[in-house]
Amino acid sequence: MVGESGLRTLEPAAMPALAQTVTTQAASWDLSALYPSDADWDKARRETLAALGQLAPYQGHLGDSADNLARALDAIPPELREDEKLKGLVAGVEATARELDSVFRKHGVEKFVSVGEPLDPNRHQAMVEIPHGEAEPGTIVQEMQSGYVIKDRLLRPALVGVARKPD
Repeated sequence: MVGESGLRTLEPAAMPALAQTVTTQAASWDLSALYPSDADWDKARRETLAALGQLAPYQGHLGDSADNLARALDAIPPELREDEKLKGLVAGVEATARELDSVFRKHGVEKFVSVGEPLDPNRHQAMVEIPHGEAEPGTIVQEMQSGYVIKDRLLRPALVGVARKPD
C-alpha cells in the first residue's frame, strides 16, 4: 500500500511478521567487530591511568615555580640590574629561569598564550569579566596566571579575564 507521502506503508496486520523476520535476520549478524574486546578496554584503562599517574605529581606546582621566577625577575628595577652588588644575583635568577624553561621543553611542558584567544573552558578559568569596547565578548583580554600543557594534556589552566560589552 502507498501512503500520502508516496512511501510504501505496512498494513497493521503485517507488523508482527515483519518484526519476526527482522529479529531472525538480526540474530545472525556478527557485530563483534564493531565493539572493542575486553582486553582492548583493559589496555585503554591501564594506559589512561598510567598517563594520569605521571601527571599527578606535577599538577600545578611546576607552573608555580616558573611564575615565581618570572615575578622575581620582573620585580628587579632596571637601575638595580646594573648595580655591581646585584649583578650576580640577577644573573643567577635568570640562569635558573632559563634552566627551568629548558627542562620544561625537554619534557614537553609548554606555557600557552591566552590573551587574544577566545575563552576555552578546557584550557582557561575565567576569573573576571572586563568591560572592553574593542575586543569581542568572550575574548581573553587579561591573563592573571599562565596556563601549561604537558604534551597534549592540560597541566594547569590559565586564570584569565574575559571581555564583555561595556555598560
